Amino acid sequence: MYTLYTDAATNNDTQHSAAGILIVHAGEQQQLRTSLPDSDNHHAEFHAALAGFEALLKLLNGEAQTATVQYFTDSKIVADSVEKRYAKHYQDLVDQLLAKQSAFNLVITQWVPEKQNQGAHNLAQQALHEND
Repeated sequence: MYTLYTDAATNNDTQHSAAGILIVHAGEQQQLRTSLPDSDNHHAEFHAALAGFEALLKLLNGEAQTATVQYFTDSKIVADSVEKRYAKHYQDLVDQLLAKQSAFNLVITQWVPEKQNQGAHNLAQQALHEND
């Protein structure tokens, strides 16, 4: 099983956004930071999730169809939208995320409070400060 944590950080003044991605498997951690398209925080959370699943796809190098992923996000809108397969203002991003997740054998999405997502949160903050 692979465990994936993602979080986004957005500077509300500049709309610059960044993502923190934490992948855990077999006791090993991979920590990633990346910039995201300029946006509000809700869009950034979806883009962070997309970046996380893209990173996991690259890591698995064609073996995703056999992988189970436990995905954690502190974004209620991302977790709820994936569960419902719908988001009024973010449907295109929901569809993109569901398409990425469909490459895996099974994805279990779970919302967690921000304090339980500190690894990805800290990475996102670092990435944002590097780009600002």
